[in-house]
Amino acid sequence: MSAATSPAPPLKDGTAVLVRCADMEDPYATVEIRNPNAHEAVLEVKIHFVDAYGSPLLDTSNQVVVAAKDELAYRVPAKFQYTDRIAHCEVEPVVRAVR
Repeated sequence: MSAATSPAPPLKDGTAVLVRCADMEDPYATVEIRNPNAHEAVLEVKIHFVDAYGSPLLDTSNQVVVAAKDELAYRVPAKFQYTDRIAHCEVEPVVRAVR
């Protein structure tokens, strides 16, 4: 008789907080991503680069591996042709658990 194994619980979504926006000197936004799960997870972080008029310049979506119960500072590149027009960055606060 073998012991039944229960399936792993579904992954919870994580969170993201903008630490620093991209600019001409450093064309990367830095986002702190938190994984609340007891296992490593692939989380999808979305960031929007916006100009001074509030118009979107660039939307990005990146899948990032984050260790169990950990947080990670992740640098999101902005395309060079937009860096001189970026006024601010917006990060979606919920990062979807992909796997």
